[in-house]
Amino acid sequence: MLASGNHSSYPVSFILLGIPGLENSQFWIAFPLCAMYVVAIIGNTTVLHIIRIDHTLHEPMYLFLAMLAITDLVLSSSTQPKMLAILWFHAHETEYHACLIQVFFIHAFSSVESGVLMAMALDRYVAICFPLRHSSVLTPAVVGKLGAAVMMRALLLVSPFCIMVSRMPFCPNQIIPQPYCEHMAVLKLVCADTRVNRAYGLFVAFSVVGFDMIVISVSYVMILRTVLGLPSGQAQLKAFGTCASHICVILALYIPALFTFLTHRFGHHVSRAVHIMFANLYLLVPPMLNPIIYGVRTKQIRNRGTHV
Repeated sequence: MLASGNHSSYPVSFILLGIPGLENSQFWIAFPLCAMYVVAIIGNTTVLHIIRIDHTLHEPMYLFLAMLAITDLVLSSSTQPKMLAILWFHAHETEYHACLIQVFFIHAFSSVESGVLMAMALDRYVAICFPLRHSSVLTPAVVGKLGAAVMMRALLLVSPFCIMVSRMPFCPNQIIPQPYCEHMAVLKLVCADTRVNRAYGLFVAFSVVGFDMIVISVSYVMILRTVLGLPSGQAQLKAFGTCASHICVILALYIPALFTFLTHRFGHHVSRAVHIMFANLYLLVPPMLNPIIYGVRTKQIRNRGTHV
């Protein structure tokens, strides 16, 4: 059933299939997904609570970590509750506007996550390469402005996704063969020329990821040069350990995200079940791993957490 808007006809709702090809296993697959979601919620909430109550942690590194925790909470909560409802209770129907809102939150906060990781790389660069100037360069005001810039970039780049799709006519087919609404999945249901939408999606993906990865790569090249020049082997190991956790988080986000993005556009021979599982990884694994990696490896948070 289609409803009429000012510019197009749109479906009242979409049907989210879940994980096509694994229908008989979906009920059981939901249990590890639920466990990962619970770990993500508890872990990120705990990190936020520790940083909030301990004023000694109100430093750039921990303020960026708080931004990352908030982003992870939003990103995982924008998909997992509905996904679990589909897999456990067969609640496949999702309202049209709710679907577009989910598209916005997934892509906007994926962009924010990438931007926060970039900001964290800059923080590590200044802290390791210019330790005496770190506190004067990355003041709380500068940290706040970086966070606002990352959020504004996401709003400005992702909002057109939803605006353009909402102005286009949809085909009678209202089935989305995955457990959540995503830009390319929704775009495939449009009965019109979508080349502009696809081109804009490519532009946003490559501009966001490209810019962030360049900044991250340059930061770590400069960090590596500085670390290798340290006279103390123990100081080198400490610096490498600090950066290693950040690099693990970056890889956990970008590898599944790029696989999902490229598969949607070019991977026509990739199994749909494999594609969907990788898509779930990039939306759920980083939010679950981030508080574990940073919480366990960051001495101040680990020690403070034992007293909470």
